[in-house]
Amino acid sequence: MRSINAAIIGCGAIHINHAEALRQIPGTRLHAIVDTNIAKGHALAAAYGCDFYHDYREMLQDESIEVVHICTPHYLHKTMIVAALEAGKAVFSEKPVGMNSLEVAEIAAAAARATSLLGVCYQNRYNPTSKAIQDIIASNALGKMLSIKAVLTWSRSGSYYTHSPWRGRFATEGGSLLINQAIHTLDLMQWFAGGVDSVKGVVESSLLAGTIDTEDSAMATFSLRNGARGLFWATNNHTTDSPLMLDIHCENGELQLRDSILWQICDGEKKALATDNSPVGQGKNYWGAGHQKAIEQFYQAIQYKPGSEYIDIEQAAKSLSIVEAIYRSSQLRQWIDILN
Repeated sequence: MRSINAAIIGCGAIHINHAEALRQIPGTRLHAIVDTNIAKGHALAAAYGCDFYHDYREMLQDESIEVVHICTPHYLHKTMIVAALEAGKAVFSEKPVGMNSLEVAEIAAAAARATSLLGVCYQNRYNPTSKAIQDIIASNALGKMLSIKAVLTWSRSGSYYTHSPWRGRFATEGGSLLINQAIHTLDLMQWFAGGVDSVKGVVESSLLAGTIDTEDSAMATFSLRNGARGLFWATNNHTTDSPLMLDIHCENGELQLRDSILWQICDGEKKALATDNSPVGQGKNYWGAGHQKAIEQFYQAIQYKPGSEYIDIEQAAKSLSIVEAIYRSSQLRQWIDILN
């Protein structure tokens, strides 16, 4: 079997999930890492047994590298993705693919010109509970969806932002809570409902005001494409990272996600359907176990294997459009239509 050589740009905390996934996928090899911290880069390269580059543009000249993983701060994504696609590399990027719709349009144009693939990491779609919910909705087992409610309460201290000054700034992060932490929840909500037609929302900064120029809390109401109603509330002001709470109310029953366990309630009977409480491998527990599956699917697509569904630029743009719509709605105090 021919080995596929990959490179990872950016060696922050999230890169570990990508390196571990590559280690476990047959026929793939971490060939190089790229980071601006030379000492850290050399140490990691020695640990991984791979090459190190200080400049990603030099790495892109290595013709043996076929796939590039983008694990850098948000404001670097667009430039690096476009450059890698133009160099003929397949690209797998952490979310968000870009900071706004203008960047996404540029990336989409580059992807359309490219002969290689572009995938984006929305790993929570691959959680066992997410797959179970999607299967139930697709089968219409509980009848028509009436509403979906999501509550996300995580913790991000001031030091989280001061330690990495690109965070908490519209110019470099593109936002904060919505575009970084809660975007996965927004993606699941729109995915389960087949999209969002319009949104009215509010963002604010309370405990982190003065530390960030973005939001630490948000709430929104959605008109969903399947005719259901969506309710969303999130904050980074909790003292711990609580598991996502998700309720889906249907004509013939209800689905509840509590403590990473999916429950179905019908006619007064409650039963567990799926759990995400399995070993999650590398990284932080609340990232879930989906990185491995998301990356596997992308590499299968590169190899043209059947059933290799991955999240492309069109899918990745949907949740980012919702984020932008909530920001705009908060400014204008009105409903905002979403076109995609």
